[in-house]
Amino acid sequence: MDFSSFETVLELRRYQLRPGRRDELISLFEREFVEPQEEAGAHLFGLFRVPSSPDEFLWLRGFSSLAARFDALSAFYSGPVWRRFREAANATMVDSDNVLLLRPVVRGLASPPPGSGVHVSLEASPSAFAVFETDPSPNNFPQLPVRTDGPFTVSFSREPSASSEELVPTARSLLR
Repeated sequence: MDFSSFETVLELRRYQLRPGRRDELISLFEREFVEPQEEAGAHLFGLFRVPSSPDEFLWLRGFSSLAARFDALSAFYSGPVWRRFREAANATMVDSDNVLLLRPVVRGLASPPPGSGVHVSLEASPSAFAVFETDPSPNNFPQLPVRTDGPFTVSFSREPSASSEELVPTARSLLR
């Protein structure tokens, strides 16, 4: 599978969780939600803890096109796995609507450079290995809101910067 094709449409999802429940959500997410979403046509690049925010879960979901996004989200959110576990997942969350719908400026999530550490910044970074910008397309799956207060540029790098946040990959994160 060519994972770079899944960088065409990217969701950067930041969930604010109830105090102390991040590991509970991550455990549920990694056990129940990764494979069904990928089987539906999404690609989960990264699942992260944010050390500066102990009640936040940040994750990246990619699609090959907006049409593929609609199909994958429709299949997953109407499917048996989401129906079975949605209440447990939602019980951990305060807010799941901090979502940026992005398109690539510089691809690189599928094949980051060697090294360790992942940092995300809401601005261009000279050391970035992947850069995305707000996709101006209308949200074609309105059941899941996306932010419209942009435009934003999102950079991923191995190096920290004054404006970046460190991301710590979970056990199932592909981006490390």
